[in-house]
Amino acid sequence: MKTFLIRSLIGIFFGAFVAIAITICIIYFGGIKQLEGEMFLRNSLGSIFCGWFFSVSPLYFEIDSLKLPTQTALHFITVAACYFVLSLGIGWIPFSFPTILLILGLFLIVYSIIWLCFYLYFKKEAKKLNAEL
Repeated sequence: MKTFLIRSLIGIFFGAFVAIAITICIIYFGGIKQLEGEMFLRNSLGSIFCGWFFSVSPLYFEIDSLKLPTQTALHFITVAACYFVLSLGIGWIPFSFPTILLILGLFLIVYSIIWLCFYLYFKKEAKKLNAEL
């Protein structure tokens, strides 16, 4: 429970940081003088929620009773469902079938690359620890 709370706080703070950083970039580089309050609030809360579920969902990988394919499947389903429901609801992704398929394909590619990088990193760390033993 302590790990869940710590990761929740980290995710919420990171999501808020990303929301503010993006807003500053839009104002500074986009030359926008005014922001619509409702849109800012909606996008900021969406970013905070994304930060939360992306930081909490890796806890699946700490459940030792689950095998890696099950952990990965649960993590992917959780992250994909939360992200697509949120992004379609907020308007980050336009609600059209070709666009949703394109974003889903990009999501799969990015998820696979990130998963592979983490897998290779932890495999290397395990090999190093075994060599030290």
